[in-house]
Amino acid sequence: MELPEPSADALSASYALESLIRDEIRAHQDWISFARFMELALYAKGLGYYAGGAAKLGKGGDFTTAPEMSPLFGATLAQFAASLDLPSPLQVLEFGAGTGKLADDFLSAAAVIGLEVAQYQIVELSGDLRERQRHRLAERDEVCWLDTPPVTFSGLVLCNEVLDAMPLPLVVRRNGRWMELGVSLESERFTFRERPAVEDLCLHIPDQDSLPEGYVTEVHPQQSGFVRMLGDMLTSGAGGMAVLIDYGFPAHEYYLSQRSSGTLMCHYRHHSHADPFFRVGLQDITAHVDFTQMGRAALDAGLQIAGYMNQAAFLLGAGLLRLLEQRRAEDASDWLPLANAVQKLTSPAEMGELFKVLLLASRIDAPQAIAALDQSYRL
Repeated sequence: MELPEPSADALSASYALESLIRDEIRAHQDWISFARFMELALYAKGLGYYAGGAAKLGKGGDFTTAPEMSPLFGATLAQFAASLDLPSPLQVLEFGAGTGKLADDFLSAAAVIGLEVAQYQIVELSGDLRERQRHRLAERDEVCWLDTPPVTFSGLVLCNEVLDAMPLPLVVRRNGRWMELGVSLESERFTFRERPAVEDLCLHIPDQDSLPEGYVTEVHPQQSGFVRMLGDMLTSGAGGMAVLIDYGFPAHEYYLSQRSSGTLMCHYRHHSHADPFFRVGLQDITAHVDFTQMGRAALDAGLQIAGYMNQAAFLLGAGLLRLLEQRRAEDASDWLPLANAVQKLTSPAEMGELFKVLLLASRIDAPQAIAALDQSYRL
């Protein structure tokens, strides 16, 4: 692939990570699950993609997220929070806070609309990103970092592009049964190797007998476990809502026979490709989310599905356009770039349709403007 060349230091780190993964494979009888490979590629201490020091987000990184596009994204979430009947003053918990921009924009907007935020807690696995967040949010006394999620929580939970970065197994259909695609070595190069999948790994995949021979896809046990953890945390509190924003589909759209290669995607310097073995540790590895499975996990954990819709519907229903018009009234010169960003956030050809929003609640309801847009029947 003709992609931008990394620096010598970056290549050295990648080679070191590849060596670590090879040792892991040899220590486990020449086979590790793809989930374990992805975990090491993204999170190995000091070497994984999210553990290293290179920029990940924005123009100088590998991809751009919604908060990086516009401050109106965080402001819309603050406005949505203000519409909820949550315990006051508000507690916010964000998982995977990136550069800290969403937190910064949320808190700035909350101050403008008079939404009192008692504490804004962040759970961040990446030490590098945590330091970037500390730098950006240094003047925000209400922000603190947690090493692990709280056992009990009441308030608003934000998860923007969190599920897609969780390690996950790959499976392939062979002769009417599922095989798990793991990672092995061939002449010291990483390669896929199959072995029979454990019995319950693929139970949630619908219409399995209609899927073609050689069909490859992902399954999501860690993502489901994360949602169940949210359920335990919120149901033991006094009332809360989790907002999960990510790209994905309901199961009947996810496991289409035409999507025979799965949804696994890698991001390197704003280029996308499907080779997870390319420059290990220097690229992001992601997959789409099965929102049906996330909804099922939420219900099993005692949560209610308060809403499911595409990102465009959620942002518009939560008042994004009103915020944009307010900005035009305040400063017309600033309006055009904001309007361009809003177009990217809401356009079906950009992020508006591909990204979905799943609202999971305990003891509270979604506001009427959002409830009216609910499409959870599609799950």
